[in-house]
Amino acid sequence: MPLPALAVALDVNETLFSLDRMAARLPPGALPTWFARVLRDGFALTVTGDAPRFRDLALTHLAAFTDDPEGVLAEFGRLDPHPDVRPALERLRDAGVPAVTLTNGSSDPVRAMFAGAGLQDLVQGYLSVDDVGVWKPRPEPYHHAAAHLGVPRDRLALIAVHGWDVHGAKRAGLLAGWCSRLEGALLTQYERPDVTGDTLVEVVDGLLGGPR
Repeated sequence: MPLPALAVALDVNETLFSLDRMAARLPPGALPTWFARVLRDGFALTVTGDAPRFRDLALTHLAAFTDDPEGVLAEFGRLDPHPDVRPALERLRDAGVPAVTLTNGSSDPVRAMFAGAGLQDLVQGYLSVDDVGVWKPRPEPYHHAAAHLGVPRDRLALIAVHGWDVHGAKRAGLLAGWCSRLEGALLTQYERPDVTGDTLVEVVDGLLGGPR
């Protein structure tokens, strides 16, 4: 049983908010390819010492699928939360566990998403890799979240639907909870999460387990 988390950092894209609004503006099947290309190039540029901006990469790759990349990207501020997001965040609030978001994108669209969904009172901050100049899964963003929340790294939990994010958090010394609703199975080479679940609620319940 892992130590109960004292605070939680949550990935945003696909973990909390569905990208379906963007998918509807693109050719069928284009969204996963677009998102994979953005992550690929963000990771590559981070590894080589550059500081890519999510928006720049997103627009570059959207141009391959649409004549209106700006319009499609604007949907980011209007994305809808997955059904398990509110109850998971409410469980954290009721347990007195502070939560922040931690994204490879900018924090401004995340604020807009939370405000639009009426979830803004359930998190205590919106953190971005822009704060440290390198993308997840480098350790610096995870360490930044722990410092921001004022908790030891091994008592901060990262929650994500992406195996690479879980792997990065574990390598950075954090707890990690993986929700299986996107990928279904973890790459065997990745570090194992402390908690797994089919929904964010199950993951949160697991990370809150044990005496506080």
